[in-house]
Amino acid sequence: MPAYAVGHLHDVNVGPEIVAYLRRIDDTLAPFHGRFIIHGGPVTAVEGAWSGDLIVIAFPDMASARAWYDSPAYREILPLRTRNARGDVFFIDGVSPDHRATDILAEATA
Repeated sequence: MPAYAVGHLHDVNVGPEIVAYLRRIDDTLAPFHGRFIIHGGPVTAVEGAWSGDLIVIAFPDMASARAWYDSPAYREILPLRTRNARGDVFFIDGVSPDHRATDILAEATA
């Protein structure tokens, strides 16, 4: 099942360290088959308010997402981001292609 690394970042200082981070992150994702599916950009809020940047990276599974985040290559560049942005980052499992909204009802009663 796919898994996602999601970041909701604020106050990103796009200086030399963020530029270096952006230039290096793709190489850290490749061994784990990670790929950006959302990487910031304009948001059209239709309910509530939104601020910051949303980043979503897809992985084949949760083990790959965790292995990428814990990899020496990513750990080496992580401070370049954390010194220059604040926000929340988390992992979440995706759902199967045949998932339906009511599937969570079965999970809630299990």
